[in-house]
Amino acid sequence: MKVVKRAALATVAGLALAQSEANAQSSSLHGTPGMRRPLTLADSSWMYVKAEAPPEIQLNDLITVIVDEKSQLIEQAMLMRRQRTNVDANLQKWLQIRNFGLSPASQRLGSPEIQALYNLQNQVQANLRAADGLQFRISATVVDVKPNGNLVLEAHSEVKQNNELWQSSLSGIVRRQDVLPNNTVLSEDVAELSIKNFKGGHIRDSWRRGWLWLFLDRTKPF
Repeated sequence: MKVVKRAALATVAGLALAQSEANAQSSSLHGTPGMRRPLTLADSSWMYVKAEAPPEIQLNDLITVIVDEKSQLIEQAMLMRRQRTNVDANLQKWLQIRNFGLSPASQRLGSPEIQALYNLQNQVQANLRAADGLQFRISATVVDVKPNGNLVLEAHSEVKQNNELWQSSLSGIVRRQDVLPNNTVLSEDVAELSIKNFKGGHIRDSWRRGWLWLFLDRTKPF
């Protein structure tokens, strides 16, 4: 009888455990699985730094443009041209003016002839490798705000020291979201970018080409 009672009690206990919810032990610091909040980087990381909101830019605000333009050109060309021309001409008839009219002219010394040979061979091979760079910072003014939020920038800078003069100007269009939190924008993010630099003074005059050499370089008469 005791064995039967124990088996019955074990069966009843097993059914009770099967009907109740079984909870396992959890070592998570976020609480029990049913009570946990959605995991976010701000709540779970000790090294998280919230990004600064983009500045509210309005008309006539100042934005620093970081100009870093680099260009590289590699060009190879080869030209080979051959031309051969033969000219063999014989003038058999000619005209003369007589009594206000035209009449055939006799060729007393025979018909004039010309024979020529023109042979041209031209071969040109050229290699060109050039690299250029421009780096500076300039403060630009927001001169217009487009209906879609794009900003139109314009900047002018002039530095004069003794007889030396440096002038720079910049213009272009930039998206509002491309302006960094520190109120700067890269030149590569500026659309319709136009940069003009001018240098004048003794240093510029020392290597500046004169008008004659400039004309010869452009026309290349020789």
